[in-house]
Amino acid sequence: MSARRIDKARLAYQFPRKKMRGRSSRRPDIGDDDGQGRGGMTDNGQFCIKPIVANSSLRTLAYEALKAAITNMDIYGRPDEVRLDERKLSQDLGVSRTPVREALTVLEQEGFVRSEARRGVFVIKKTKREIVGMIHAWAALESMAARLACARATDAQLRSLRETFPEFYDGKPNEHIDEYSEANIRFHQTIIALGHCEVIQELSSNLLMHVRGIRNTALRQGDRAEESIKEHVRIIKALEARDADLAEALVRAHGLGLAEHVNRYGDHLD
Repeated sequence: MSARRIDKARLAYQFPRKKMRGRSSRRPDIGDDDGQGRGGMTDNGQFCIKPIVANSSLRTLAYEALKAAITNMDIYGRPDEVRLDERKLSQDLGVSRTPVREALTVLEQEGFVRSEARRGVFVIKKTKREIVGMIHAWAALESMAARLACARATDAQLRSLRETFPEFYDGKPNEHIDEYSEANIRFHQTIIALGHCEVIQELSSNLLMHVRGIRNTALRQGDRAEESIKEHVRIIKALEARDADLAEALVRAHGLGLAEHVNRYGDHLD
């Protein structure tokens, strides 16, 4: 069965509809922010997925679209679970239910969703201990990407960091926390991409859904936002100077700081 083309489809499962807001800064020119190019999270945390066009396996295309949309969700920004409706997914993607069902099976095997008899399919949330472990893994991957970026990124890419992330230089992240939260995630994805290592990009993509949500939540707790913005500025300086040792150390410390923050404030995750 071939997929039909439509302009855009939005799936909002257990999320209220809100007006979307624009973003204040431009995206870097090193690739899509989700690494997949299909679907994403709107500013109000909706599960947003784009229709697919059949130019290869429908199961593969459905899988890519669903994974991208799930990865870009903020699943830890609200207490309730996110349920995925197979019939609604099929309608919004413009395909039959078979490739959707097959894609969900793969996503369940990869640990993104779980299927419960007579209840449906739900996006998986991790426990505090599991999230801390994921942050440690992300810190290891991102710090190595930062080291590689010092050798592999172009001068133009490193110079563009300041203008790409102006939110880091106004010194008041709490006054526009939603915009800063989005810029924060894009910054860490940018470092991963600047390392130009496909293996690191692939490994980190499977952690992104959980790390994204926890970073968004952490910025609203304690003084994490103010500390985060200072650390970002120091990281940018190290990258601009191509100081591989310092850039790697700063990025690792930044990630470990997030893990410590989750240990302190993340009891609600269990």
